[in-house]
Amino acid sequence: MRKASLSLLALFGIAASIGAQPLVVQSYMSDEAPKNAFAALVAEFQKQNPAIKVTVNTVAHEQFKTQLVNYLTAKDAPDVLTWFAGFRMQQYAMKGLLEPLPESTFPGGSFVKEFPAAFKPAASYNSKIYFMPQSWYWWAVYYNKDVFAQYKLSVPKTWDEFLSVCETLKQNGVAPVSIGAKDTWTAGGWFDYMNVAVNGGTAHQKLTGGTVSYTDPSVLKTFGYIADLAKKGYILENAASYSWQEAVTPLVEGTAGMYLMGQFIMDSVPADKKASIDFFSFPKVGRPDYGVDTPTDGFMIPAKAKNKAAAKKFLAFIATKKAQDMMNVTLGRLSANMTGAIPNAEAERGLAMVKGAAFAAQFYDRDAPEEMAAKGMNAIVDILQAPDSYKDILTALDKERVRIYADLK
Repeated sequence: MRKASLSLLALFGIAASIGAQPLVVQSYMSDEAPKNAFAALVAEFQKQNPAIKVTVNTVAHEQFKTQLVNYLTAKDAPDVLTWFAGFRMQQYAMKGLLEPLPESTFPGGSFVKEFPAAFKPAASYNSKIYFMPQSWYWWAVYYNKDVFAQYKLSVPKTWDEFLSVCETLKQNGVAPVSIGAKDTWTAGGWFDYMNVAVNGGTAHQKLTGGTVSYTDPSVLKTFGYIADLAKKGYILENAASYSWQEAVTPLVEGTAGMYLMGQFIMDSVPADKKASIDFFSFPKVGRPDYGVDTPTDGFMIPAKAKNKAAAKKFLAFIATKKAQDMMNVTLGRLSANMTGAIPNAEAERGLAMVKGAAFAAQFYDRDAPEEMAAKGMNAIVDILQAPDSYKDILTALDKERVRIYADLK
C-alpha cells in the first residue's frame, strides 16, 4: 500500500513537471561568476513559481551578440533575452521585434516607483517600455596598487599626471595601459571617456547621434590624444590579440599598470588578488567637469515569444529588491532598483563617482547605431595599431557615418 502511494506520488510529480509552463531564457552570462549568480536567481524564481519550468541556454557573450537577430526572428524564439538598454535595445523595438512591458511589471505598478526616472528613456521606445533593467555599473581606470606603490606613483587626476605615470611605468618595463582589443568594444570606452573629457557630454551625444563629423576638429583632437598614447608606446603590445579577459592577467600580475574597464573586470580578478586592484576616475583633460560610462544590463521579451505571461512574471520577479540584491550584491554591481543594497565599499565609491559626474553615457556601442559603433570601434583599434594614420582612418570612418545615418532615415 505504501509503495503504491509512493508510485502515485511519483507519477503525480512527473505529470506536474510535464504540465508545467515552459520558460526559455537565452543568456549571455557565460563568465563563471555571473553565470552562477544567475543560476541561483533562477532557482529562487523556480522555487516561488513551481508551475513554471525554466530552461536557461547560456551562450558565450560575443557569440550571443552575433546571434541576437536570429533569436528575435526565429519561430521558436526564446521567451526572455539578456541584453542592454539604450539604442542597442531600441533598434529592435523600432522593428517590432520586442514585446512591450506594462507598468504593472514593475514594483508598485510604475517604473518610477522604485527605478530611477533617468533610466526610463533608455528602457523605452516611442513611450513604451521594452526593457527590464537589472544592474548597472561604472567604468573607470582600474590599476594595480602594488605596482603604483613600488614606483611611488600617485593616482593621476589630470591628463598630464596620467602621462607622467605612463612614462614612469614604461621606463621600468611595465606596460602602462592594458587593453584586450580583440574584443573591439573595449576601445569604445577610451573613445567615450576621452571625447567627453575633451569636448563634453553634449558634444558626445551629437556625435553618437550622427550630427557631428568624425573629421570635425574637436573629434580629431580627441583621437589625437588616443593616437598619442599608442605612439608613445603606452598601450600593451599586441593588444589586438588579447580578449578583454586575457588582458586582465597583465594587470593582475603587475606587468601592466592600468586598465580602463567596467566594474565587471573584478569578476576576472582572482580572489587572492582583488585587494591589489583599485580604480580611479578618468583623468580630466582641460575641462573642470567629467563624464562616466554607466551601462545598464537587463532583460527583454521577443515579440515572437510563446510564453509571454510567464516571461512577464519572470521579469516582475527580476524587478524586485530581493531578486536584484541576490544577483548584484554577489557580483558587486549596483541594482537598477533604487531600494537595492549597495554591495560593498567599492560600489559606494563607484556610486559617488557617478553622482559627481556632469554626464553619463550608456556606452559607445549602446548609444550609437550598431553598425556605426562596430565601424567606429574597429577604427579605434586601427588607430592604436597605426597611430600616425589616425586622420586618414577617421576620414574613411566619416564616409561610413554619412551612409549609415542616411540609411536610418
